[in-house]
Amino acid sequence: MKSTLQVDASCLEPIRKHLASRIIGQQNLVDSILVTLLSDGHLLVEGLPGLAKTTAIKAMAEAIEGDYHRIQFTPDLLPSDLVGTDIYREDRAEFEFRPGPIFHNILLADEVNRAPAKVQSALLEAMAERQVTVGQKTYPLPRLFMVLATQNPIEQEGTYHLPEAQLDRFLMHVIVGYPSKEEELKILELDSRQQREPPMPPAQIVSQQTLFAAREAVAEVYLDRRLQHYIVDLIHASRNPQNFDADLARWLRFGASPRATLALARCARARAWLEGEDYVSPEHVQAMAPQILRHRLLLSFEGEAEGVTADDVIARLLQVVAVP
Repeated sequence: MKSTLQVDASCLEPIRKHLASRIIGQQNLVDSILVTLLSDGHLLVEGLPGLAKTTAIKAMAEAIEGDYHRIQFTPDLLPSDLVGTDIYREDRAEFEFRPGPIFHNILLADEVNRAPAKVQSALLEAMAERQVTVGQKTYPLPRLFMVLATQNPIEQEGTYHLPEAQLDRFLMHVIVGYPSKEEELKILELDSRQQREPPMPPAQIVSQQTLFAAREAVAEVYLDRRLQHYIVDLIHASRNPQNFDADLARWLRFGASPRATLALARCARARAWLEGEDYVSPEHVQAMAPQILRHRLLLSFEGEAEGVTADDVIARLLQVVAVP
């Protein structure tokens, strides 16, 4: 049922303020979290240890009405540790389902690439289908359900590479970098202040009703037919690079799926709405392209040998595909 609540981008200001009180910088991460929230998707955050990935996600969850749970993924984790299991009740002589942490509204899957394939598959069904199957029964997940997963890019021991099929279920993949010198000085000041005074809770909680109304408003943002063609052209260029550029043809082995087309349009709308616009511009599409395509492109052996990255390929795609 369509919401009657009228909202604009200022309705998410409590989340921005709370994030600003807990972390310094990382604007790209903050924007990516908000776009993912508005687009009803899931976010993969990649970065070295100590870059406030977990802190930012937890701070966002604190400012939203709903349940939050963090689960540390390890090689000995079982699917039942994530989705729950049937427990036999002797007093009633029957099995009773005990839900796992995945039934929370906001789930932080910390170091998701440390979980074995069975656990990753259980997470995959929940992300894609918004449901969990245990035995012969299927249980729906909450309407507000968001997975934010983190992974460390430098450690290989005890990790399980996420398959392309699962990566495609993440709406966006954001890479978190080191802070600047000025930001790191501010981090020192913030840490010193928080040692003296515990962090304050958010001044205001954003209700789920407000979030659902915001998602409906995002869906109403105008996306011109020419920009729809531009989005499709970008995706098709990743699949047929030989028609656009010789370097792209050498670098790419597989392009993005139709899920990328939908994600790019949805996130471009969300980005425009956050900036107070009621229409999508080419700049909004280009700004979201790296986060949407980064984990959906498969490089060729030749491209990897040349040291080409997915971001290099995306930059070239944006250069060779004509802007309307």
